[in-house]
Amino acid sequence: MQINQQNLIAMFTGYRTAFQNAFAGIEPDFNPFTMTVPSVNGTEDYGWLGSSTAFREWIGDRVIQNLKLHDYSIKNRTFENTVGVNREAIEDDSYGLFTPMMAQLGQDSKEHPAELIYDLLTNGFTRKSYDAQNFFDTDHPVTDKNGVEVSVSNFQGGTGTAWYLLDTTRMMKPIILQKRKDYKFVAMQSETDENVFMRKEYVYGVDARLNAGYGLWQLAYASKEALDATSFNEAYAEMKSMQGDRGKKLGIRPKLLVVPPGLREQALEVVKAERNAAGATNINLNVVDVLDTPWL
Repeated sequence: MQINQQNLIAMFTGYRTAFQNAFAGIEPDFNPFTMTVPSVNGTEDYGWLGSSTAFREWIGDRVIQNLKLHDYSIKNRTFENTVGVNREAIEDDSYGLFTPMMAQLGQDSKEHPAELIYDLLTNGFTRKSYDAQNFFDTDHPVTDKNGVEVSVSNFQGGTGTAWYLLDTTRMMKPIILQKRKDYKFVAMQSETDENVFMRKEYVYGVDARLNAGYGLWQLAYASKEALDATSFNEAYAEMKSMQGDRGKKLGIRPKLLVVPPGLREQALEVVKAERNAAGATNINLNVVDVLDTPWL
């Protein structure tokens, strides 16, 4: 191919189309439990997390509920992924061989947030949520009906491989994906660009500004106990009965059991098998969906 501006633009258009098609064709498995939030600053504050409201019968004047503010923020980070195409490959009409690589960039871009999101789940036992407790903890502070502070747990305990129950029915989610600048495909292919002039290399890449953080810990429950009917039933019941400040019923609905591939068999036995090991009807059949993800 003759290298000129028109042909380079056409080549870039083809590469970008491959990127965009691959990007649009991926449905990340974290979508059901992740809330995507647009960002306009380097750091976004989420001081309102954990604020709860409650309806009351309207007798007399309205009662204004003073919402508690927390010191919790998510700072955006910048990420990039870059590849190069040698000029000889373009001159020899071999540039089409790189189209799958540009499509792979699109898939990688769509799935990249999974690295951030599942890292949060994996390390939720040691990283802080908005209430300054570990996201998965046994003593999240809330107030009872009398305004006395008590501890609420969203961690069952144990020392084995972690598994997670998540409520995916709410507008709010247990994980926040914050996007300042979405993934953008760009190129350095001008003859005057240093990479072309000095190294005969045309460079194509993607960059984005984003980060992930914790949303509501009440919508997530973790366990390191063996995944069986007993531990599942206990975790399911504890999560559904969870209350907020002043004893407010939260209406938590666990809908997704998230496990690493190593726990797939146990997860399916607990909530997808029609009968249990004793041959009796499985009362947990389809009570939640199962997600075994390669990102854990």
